[in-house]
Amino acid sequence: MNRTLSVIISIGILIGLTSCAAVIVGAGAGAGTYAYIKGELIRTYEKNYENTLNACTGVIDDLGISVHSKTTDGVQTTIKAKRKDETPMTVKVKIAGNDWTQVSVRTGVVGLWDKEVSEQFHEYVAQRLK
Repeated sequence: MNRTLSVIISIGILIGLTSCAAVIVGAGAGAGTYAYIKGELIRTYEKNYENTLNACTGVIDDLGISVHSKTTDGVQTTIKAKRKDETPMTVKVKIAGNDWTQVSVRTGVVGLWDKEVSEQFHEYVAQRLK
């Protein structure tokens, strides 16, 4: 199965499982395909879980974001943090396949989510994973 088709199927399954509307941005995995669901900006990366988690924690460290909690269940790691301006941020890194990882980023509070900051975080992660 080719890469683009795999991403499209994964996003379709994600939308079906969440039973809510989503906005899909981008033309394919290389261009940066996102799903924006209930304030979470979700992107699937063609990298393994460990590399993706390291990229996310590296971006958090580089941006000076303070981590308040980090929990894992073996399939997903959830990092709750606050940006320098005290805006809350939640990053979830989840195994999506052998060499695929799903990352969701939520920046802000309910009703005041900052999609642009979440997009920027994803771009930093993508750069680290190149």
